[in-house]
Amino acid sequence: MNQASRPQSVDTAPATGRASDAIVSQIQQRILSGELAHNSPLPSERDLMEQFSASRTVIREAVAALASRGFLEAKPRYRPIVRKPGYDTALNSVGSIVELMLRQEDGVRSLFQARVFVERGLVRDAATSATREDIAALKDALAANERAIPESDAFFATDVAFHGVLYRIPQNPLFPTLHAAYASWLAPHWCQMLRSPERNQVNFASHQAIYTAILERDPDAAEEALVTHLDTAWNHVRETFGLD
Repeated sequence: MNQASRPQSVDTAPATGRASDAIVSQIQQRILSGELAHNSPLPSERDLMEQFSASRTVIREAVAALASRGFLEAKPRYRPIVRKPGYDTALNSVGSIVELMLRQEDGVRSLFQARVFVERGLVRDAATSATREDIAALKDALAANERAIPESDAFFATDVAFHGVLYRIPQNPLFPTLHAAYASWLAPHWCQMLRSPERNQVNFASHQAIYTAILERDPDAAEEALVTHLDTAWNHVRETFGLD
């Protein structure tokens, strides 16, 4: 290791914050630079203690902090595995904050409105640029959604999957990650809502209208169908949770 990349001991690290903070910063930079490769094991605890002239407790604090940020995958009795962060890491890191915000007044409404804003753009894009493969994937998701109408748990899963196809069509890795985050953050609230085959049928018809508009390459109709669908969904949310 050259002088520039040599780990800085805790004794010579900046005197601000906890002793583990300097170690976290250095290991994080080594991961981002590729010096510590994605999917490789982190050096052993003893090696890190020697490299940073730090105690076991300080090293464990640093490892826990890096794991919480998504830079390491840590399991009991195993060496932590290096993870180079992606969009999913960034969104996962704010998950607990979002969950707290959802408990605040207008929290669910704000997140749902953000979802509507994103999906309006996605369906318009799909109507103008979806490939044959994209259309086929959307058709398959719609068919699975229809088959699941009698069983609400399965219908919910296929509902999420149908919208997930829309997020994949632009081939931008941020969108599928965003969809997974929306689904994760909102699922605890959605699971409290009354579901029935009759309501599932209404939602399926909305999905069918979105699919048809995309198939016909009509972005205005696709957006209108999407907004109508999510307006109906929001009214169901309002009824369930007594929101204004």
